Amino acid sequence: MPTKIIIYLIVLLIMSSCSVSRKLPAGESLYTGAEIIVQPDSSIKKADVEAVKVELTEFVRPKPNSNIFGFPYRVWLYYLMGEPKKEKGLRMWFRKKFGEPPVLASKGATTANAKQINSLLNNQGFFRTTTSGDLVEKSRMAKAVYKVRLKARYYIDSVTFQTDGDTSAFGKAFADTRKNTLLKKGTPYQFDKLLEERTRIERELRVKGFYYFRSDYILFKADSVSHKEKVDITVEIKTNVTQVDKKVYRINDIHVIADYGENLATNTSSAVLAKTFRGIQVIDPLGAYRPKIFSDAIGFRRGGRYSSRSQDISLSRLINLKNFKFVKNTFELVPRSDSALLDVYYYLTPLKNKSFQAELSGFSKSNNFNGTDISLKWQHLNLFKGAEIFSLSANAGLQFQVGGGANAINNSTFGITSSLTLPRFAIPFLKFNPARNQSLPSTTFNVAYNYIRRGGLYKTTSLTTSMAYDWSQNATFRNTITPISITYVKNFDFSFDYIEYILTTAPEQLIILESNTIIPSSSYQFSYTPRPSIKGESFTLSGSLEVAGNLASIVSNSAHSNNEAQTILGVGYAQYARADLDFRYYKNINSKIKWANRVMLGFGLPYGNSKSLPFVKQYIVGGSNSIRAFVARSVGPGTYKSTVDNPTAFLGSQTGDMKLELNTEIRAKLNGFIQGAMFVDAGNVWIYKNEDLYGKDGLFGSDFYKQLAIGAGLGIRFDFTYLLLRFDLATPLHKPYLAEGERWVIKDIDFGSSAWRKENLILNIAMGLPF
Repeated sequence: MPTKIIIYLIVLLIMSSCSVSRKLPAGESLYTGAEIIVQPDSSIKKADVEAVKVELTEFVRPKPNSNIFGFPYRVWLYYLMGEPKKEKGLRMWFRKKFGEPPVLASKGATTANAKQINSLLNNQGFFRTTTSGDLVEKSRMAKAVYKVRLKARYYIDSVTFQTDGDTSAFGKAFADTRKNTLLKKGTPYQFDKLLEERTRIERELRVKGFYYFRSDYILFKADSVSHKEKVDITVEIKTNVTQVDKKVYRINDIHVIADYGENLATNTSSAVLAKTFRGIQVIDPLGAYRPKIFSDAIGFRRGGRYSSRSQDISLSRLINLKNFKFVKNTFELVPRSDSALLDVYYYLTPLKNKSFQAELSGFSKSNNFNGTDISLKWQHLNLFKGAEIFSLSANAGLQFQVGGGANAINNSTFGITSSLTLPRFAIPFLKFNPARNQSLPSTTFNVAYNYIRRGGLYKTTSLTTSMAYDWSQNATFRNTITPISITYVKNFDFSFDYIEYILTTAPEQLIILESNTIIPSSSYQFSYTPRPSIKGESFTLSGSLEVAGNLASIVSNSAHSNNEAQTILGVGYAQYARADLDFRYYKNINSKIKWANRVMLGFGLPYGNSKSLPFVKQYIVGGSNSIRAFVARSVGPGTYKSTVDNPTAFLGSQTGDMKLELNTEIRAKLNGFIQGAMFVDAGNVWIYKNEDLYGKDGLFGSDFYKQLAIGAGLGIRFDFTYLLLRFDLATPLHKPYLAEGERWVIKDIDFGSSAWRKENLILNIAMGLPF
């Protein structure tokens, strides 16, 4: 029976393909793709030949239509409803939404591609390589066949920076750029690398004050005559470059037009409006800004040397103030015959100071809670005329747990937050050097109140106040220090069923019954995001270190002389150190497939007044953004297994002081709207030392790697441009809470069993990518 079905489908596809070909314009054939045939010299390695084949396959254009087993299904859909008679009718909508116009074969395109292939390979050092292209047509289907006669590649033998004995400031600066050259002996000759080298030399010279120097003033000479399959490269400056282009320029006057628009246009006397602060002339007709903010943001100073780095940093800071819609920068040469001075102008178009925003949204969290949320936000961008940002927001929401069945928990939440961000360090004795940092530092004061009603179990309120310093050394590295954060958490109104459950079944959750807790902490966070490599690889690294309770311990010790529990104002406080690390690596396999990976490590060390981390600070795994084959909070710690039939019956169980999580995922673009994914997740949490919570099964040990929960699955994602809706279906492969030797459950997979599906298939519905 299955064989008959397969034969039927093949016949159906063939018949459908024929119907597509009949719809094509007369005399045209459908382009089905390209075949690359490489005929290499004997000296070329097989791996290099394969790499050239892969690159050329991606390089040739056009790309064929989307197909399934060779059947151009989107072209078939394009013709399915016939030719549209109206521009906005149903047929046209269907054609644009689901169809795809046929890509027609073209001999002209094939010939042009052959020339482009020749150019590409010669630019990569495969000199003397030749390519021919031809179309092979059959039954109105055509493919392009390219035959590449690949010659041996040339490599760089020497690199010389030619200065012709120029001892001027420019000559010395140009010779000095040799230190960081990208052209290395023994590396392949690549034209793209020469272009990168020109850009690098221009950047280094402009940083040193050569404002008018441009990359196209640089000339490369390649000599391949003296060596076999080797190239000598000479880097020199073109002879027609003028002395104006070789001067070091300094800054004369600095002008800031703070309201570049209608307000300035109505004032004809700009000079009267100008105020000078630390050598910077500020034209602000409405007096909306204190001049100091521009002095902090602009890295140039009168009399200082021009530097492209200062220029980029100044623009970045002005943009990051988030007060201006547009930021424009120009330089003008001071009109004097021998002048090497530049006047600097910054034209700023302000945003509206006050704004109000309302938003209704749906969401999904890592603990399998989904729901709706309404938020209101009022913001003032320039509260004290120093680009300070004040915001006041409130939100309320309803949440429901997916996958909980009859015992699912429904939550309601409410929160209000106020914050004030100053574009500077609010520390009197700390000086800020405007020439060093990529962006202005900031100080943020924050106060937040949250209320959560966790189904019919209990209620939680929390009040948090904090002060944080944030700054970036450059575009890739960001730091945040929170010297003080105080959180007061109160759990109350426990249901009788919940208390009975804890006392009789889950004593490990007694930590939740601590009705009042203060968490006084200090923390440091960083994020490192380098630029993606030319190979399509990128990664991010972020981490944090938080210490809580030390200062509180000093205050409390002075008030408690015996061994009673330490408190502040009669409320217990937490003491712990917690460190987190998040590493993510992405690689583009090709234009449609990406490989995404994440490693998360977390370690909490309770001490002093705490036997374990506070409940709100403990680690969990499972859920739509974690190990998707397990419900949130249903894994760990260690090999611990909940004694209740449904682990989601009471929210709050199975947390830990330590965490390890590993995720890998292949993401594929099926078309512009739909994406697919295959993934594997692994991880667990553990208790550091307190056996009272979960027993010895929950403690971290040398066999932790045998206790990882592992799951795998498939996903489909719908990209609505501003929203990505994700469906991930996963099943466990390794269950750590089973007896050792029985934890691998791959052999038990039975999609035909409804009982197995009910217990092991987990559907995660979420918005946005998991990582």
